[in-house]
Order: sequence, then C-alpha cells, then structure tokens
Amino acid sequence: MAAPDDPTDTTYATRIPADISRPDRLLGPFTARQTAVLATAAAVLYGGWWATRAFMAPLAYAALAAPIAGAVAALALGHREGIGLDRFLLAALTHTRTPKRRVHAPEGVPPLPAIVPNRWAKAAGPPPAAMHMPYGGIASEGVLDLGNAGSAAMARCSTVNFELRSVAEQQGLTAAFARWLNSLTGPTQLLVRSHHVELTPLADALHHGAAALPHPALEAAAHAHADFLTDLAASGNLIGRQLLLVAREEAPASSVTRNASAGRVLQRLDEAARALAPAEITVTPQDGPHSTRLVHAACNPDTPTPHRTASEGDLT
Repeated sequence: MAAPDDPTDTTYATRIPADISRPDRLLGPFTARQTAVLATAAAVLYGGWWATRAFMAPLAYAALAAPIAGAVAALALGHREGIGLDRFLLAALTHTRTPKRRVHAPEGVPPLPAIVPNRWAKAAGPPPAAMHMPYGGIASEGVLDLGNAGSAAMARCSTVNFELRSVAEQQGLTAAFARWLNSLTGPTQLLVRSHHVELTPLADALHHGAAALPHPALEAAAHAHADFLTDLAASGNLIGRQLLLVAREEAPASSVTRNASAGRVLQRLDEAARALAPAEITVTPQDGPHSTRLVHAACNPDTPTPHRTASEGDLT
C-alpha cells in the first residue's frame, strides 16, 4: 500500500467540456431556435384570437389553443438523445421516406421486365433505389470532398493501455487529452471500428521466408510461429480494433476557398498529432489510397483486414 504522503496516491481532477457544441442561450434559458419557434407560435395564436374574438369567447379559444401551444412547446423544448425534439422528428420523417434498399447503380435502377407478373412485382415490394455516396471523391492527400457538407480528412490513431498506468501517469494522459479537446476549432469525430483480422498472408510469408534465416533454430521458430498463426486464424474469433480520427471543415462560401478548406483539415490533423503526442497517442494521417480503403471497408464491414503491426491495445 502506498504511504499517505505518496504523491502517486493523490487524485486529481481535469476539466473536460461535456458538450463543446452546445448552442448559446439567447433569451433566458432558451436558444435562438427555441426563441424563434416559441415567438412564431405565440404570434400565430395571438393572431388567431384577434381574428376570432368577435364570435368566440376567450375561454373557448384558450381551450382550443391549449393543445396546440403544448405541442409546440414540447417540440421546441423537448430533447431526445441530446437532439431537439423537432429535429428528431424531422430526422425520423426523413428516415421513413428514405428508401431502405439501395444498390450501386450509376445508370439508374431498371424496371422489372414486362414478362414478370404483377403479383410477383407486388410481392417483391418497392424496387431498390440508386445509392449515391455522400462524397464527391478523394484527393491524393486523403481529403474527402463532401460536397455541400465541406471537406474531411482521416487519421489512424494508436491506443494506450490506461488501466496499467499509475495514478500520476493516468492524470498526465487525461490532462493531455483534455488540452486537445479544449483546442478543437471544428467538427471532429473519433470512430472505433471492429473488424476481423486475416492472418493467413502473414503465416504464408513466415513459411516462405523461414528458409532464408541464418540459423536452423530461427527457421524452426518461424515455422512454429506460422503454424500458431494458422491455428489462430482457423478459430475465426480474432478481432482487431481500429481507432480513426476524422476532422471536417464546413463547406466554404465560395469555390475559391475550397482548396483552403482542404488544407485546413490537413492542418487540423497535424495539430492533433502534436497535441496528442504527450498523451502517447500516435496520429497517422491517411493519404488517398489508405482513405479509399477505409471508405471501402466502411461500406463492406465484413471484409477481413490484413494483419499489420499493431499498437498497444489494438488487438482483442
């Protein structure tokens, strides 16, 4: 047990903002959007009372307008999963109207042949819609053109085994990570994706390269390790974990500044690499080919990923 005066036994606190993108309050506890919705609803209800005051009693109008006012207040002030209720319902409505089956068809989805009976076409359900990727292309530097949503760039991050560190080391890592969070100037996403790891190519490379080793004991060890990797791959339960950092910049107001937006996301990745280095996190920006493979893997999540040299905590 640590001594009472041991500095490693001291618990420190680090301030990390819970919601750095929370909108500002404009009128009391209400944001600008909530104020606009409530003010518009109040003006409409007051206008309705002004138009019907000649033939409707105030109490009757109040009883008629109370449900409407309550529904508008719930939409403006309610939240679900950190999203305003009006935006949540709009997203739900958009999802309901969006086709659920999409296929890669740049030329469009052709209709069923006329020989197919109508009852079969009805049983098949609505036809699939053409899938349009939300990006316009990937530059050689790895910048994704998101069209109206701006530009984005991805970087691969190493991991740190936090539980095996002392209290002082954990405090230092947390403080370095908090400083990076406080320095963010634009939308940033941390994505943790799990994927199957394919060890067969590595095992084959060990078998083929074992004969070139300078000592028979090294050759035997290489063959034994290749056999171990083959057995491990046959178990089918080897999962790799990949941590990605995505920096995004909003769409520029004019096409002249589009290149500046692309350069800004790359600069933000460099800033993240410098800021996260004290936290022992290595940030590796992805170039065009690597970003293309990451997007392809996101569209095909069951595709095995070839083994690479893993950082601390990358494989489970």
